[in-house]
Amino acid sequence: MKVMIVEDNARVRKMIKSFIADVVDEFTECEDGKDALKLYEQSRPDAVLMDIEMKTIDGLTATKSIKAAFPEARVLVVSQWDSPVMREHALAAGAEAFVNKSNLQPLKELLLKIM
Repeated sequence: MKVMIVEDNARVRKMIKSFIADVVDEFTECEDGKDALKLYEQSRPDAVLMDIEMKTIDGLTATKSIKAAFPEARVLVVSQWDSPVMREHALAAGAEAFVNKSNLQPLKELLLKIM
């Protein structure tokens, strides 16, 4: 399985990678939503793990762009900004699920379902 991580914090990218390394064969990563569409086009991952708050282009905007260009894309939002409204916005942007960074266990389960 190939997974793309879009996350502005290098330590968080490393933490996510180490947590799901046993179910993922290949990682690609970028640190801003502005690079997400291009990287998706190049790598065609099985899943995208998208943060919300980033410097130039936020994760919800990047998710909309990826889903518009590649409707089959599977985007999972992984964020610390968790609220019912934020979850609703993530799903409206095209994300399949929302995972809070404080508990990544559902992330592994969601990835296993994609396989």
